[in-house]
Amino acid sequence: MSQVGVLVMAHGTPRRPEDIAPFYTRIRRGRPPSAEQLADLERRYAAIGGVSPLTERTMAQVDAVRAALAQRAPERYVVAYGAKHAEPLIEDAAAKLAASGVEKVVGLVLTPHGSSMGSGEYLARAEAALGGSCPFVPVCCWYAEPALVDLLAGRVTAALASLGAADRPGRSDVIFTAHSLPARVRDEGDTYPDQLADSARLVAAAAGIDRWHVAWQSAGRTPEPWLGPDVRDTVRHLADPSGAARPDGIVVCPIGFVADHLEVLYDLDVELAAVAADAGVAYARTTSLNDDPRFIGVLADVIARAAAGVAGAPQS
Repeated sequence: MSQVGVLVMAHGTPRRPEDIAPFYTRIRRGRPPSAEQLADLERRYAAIGGVSPLTERTMAQVDAVRAALAQRAPERYVVAYGAKHAEPLIEDAAAKLAASGVEKVVGLVLTPHGSSMGSGEYLARAEAALGGSCPFVPVCCWYAEPALVDLLAGRVTAALASLGAADRPGRSDVIFTAHSLPARVRDEGDTYPDQLADSARLVAAAAGIDRWHVAWQSAGRTPEPWLGPDVRDTVRHLADPSGAARPDGIVVCPIGFVADHLEVLYDLDVELAAVAADAGVAYARTTSLNDDPRFIGVLADVIARAAAGVAGAPQS
């Protein structure tokens, strides 16, 4: 049986505290951070335990995808993992798959939404690394998968219930977030902002909620404008005591992320939680997908359809 290569890609993260500086330099395209920038990043990592659990979470996802695909079609899929900013790099993983003699490579980035500055860069690097040695099938924009929408809706419902919203319908607001990008992507025709809005609409409808908002988080520390509104500003606005529709509680669903990492565990669980506390409003976050078997099933479905060339499979 001919085999299909599957390249699962993610951002990557430092594995140890001593890896933070070189990691930061790689993110900055070879430019070392200033002492102040490095100290700030180290402080944020220290607040969540020293390093991010992203590597562990991602490898659990990759292993689970490999097992799920093997259960569906034994020996059909060869699964490899490559990171954008950490070892093993995307290029190394792609080269490994090409050398194994697979008939094609399906590339999937562990982010539900597609953007030119996000998943587009991962997919382009993977295709370039293959160098035409075999066909490359990029997969993108799988946020509308019905099973994923239902899974996220269930997490929103559970988070609302944790605030007592089940007993007081309509008294809590939900904010859906994703990683911000420079605002110029919108002018360049990138559909990333539209995807987030559509994604939020689908999950809100599935959860049966009508008090929901879209905001952005984790914007880069650069002078240029980034997509907004920032989720911190949105929480402050909603919690304004003078507001006629001030909620009793706020739930944040980081719909653009699929695992626990710095942007979730610090930016939301530490920084945003403090903003909500200062504003005097109850706060909760939906639990991350990580390697939930139902989420892994979504990924396996998307990959299998793309490998088979099934009409309707998400494409870039």
